Amino acid sequence: MNIINYAAPEWIPGLRRLWKEAFGDTDAFLDSFFETAFAPDRCRCVVEDGQVLAALYWFDTTCQGQKLAYLYAVATASSHRNQGLCRLLMEDTASALAARGYAGLLLVPVDVSLTRMYGRMGFEPCTAISEFVCGPQIPAAVYHKIDAETYSRRRLDLLPKNSVLQEGENLAFLAAQAEFYCGPGFLAAAAIDGDQLHCPELLGDTSAAPGLLMALGCSRGSFRCPGGARPFSMLRPLTPGCPRPAYFAFAFD
Repeated sequence: MNIINYAAPEWIPGLRRLWKEAFGDTDAFLDSFFETAFAPDRCRCVVEDGQVLAALYWFDTTCQGQKLAYLYAVATASSHRNQGLCRLLMEDTASALAARGYAGLLLVPVDVSLTRMYGRMGFEPCTAISEFVCGPQIPAAVYHKIDAETYSRRRLDLLPKNSVLQEGENLAFLAAQAEFYCGPGFLAAAAIDGDQLHCPELLGDTSAAPGLLMALGCSRGSFRCPGGARPFSMLRPLTPGCPRPAYFAFAFD
């Protein structure tokens, strides 16, 4: 018989195996997640005879003062796909979180097929983003590094109205993967890989991007910003008064 419950300590090795099978992430990445962002009461699992068959995790976020759960790393074991386990787990999680006072669920599908699948589970397109790629240009941007708490505080002045606030374990996990930069009129959370820069959030003056690349010695960068037309997150309300966010940033992809 399948058991659906919050994560027990003895299930963590199985959770890691399922994650690696589903997403192919490294042990170092999983170590970072389980050390900085994981909590047993923010994970629901389907388990049978001690084997983890499906799982999902969430990050606590808020919008307009109400709690939203950002669902992350939703996965089903390859041996048990197409048996309805994902839908079962999602419905169970929705009920559990509604009982805990969450107003809604957020997620970021990685492709069209998942967008359609989650649409059948009650999720609707919610926020959009703008993305662009550029190279370095002079003059180099003037910047300094800041810590996660300072970034969180300063971004409040630059976020669009009705944005999702991602703090706590969100920033702890992001800080394990990225650095935070502040300059005249802009804030950026970005990770450098060789001479490439990946910036999951650039707030304020987006024209600073080429100069930031020049200052950091990068030959190319990809940037995400508020606004734009590319669909990004999806929302499933759990209460009639669930806020509809205007912007959601960190998908940890």
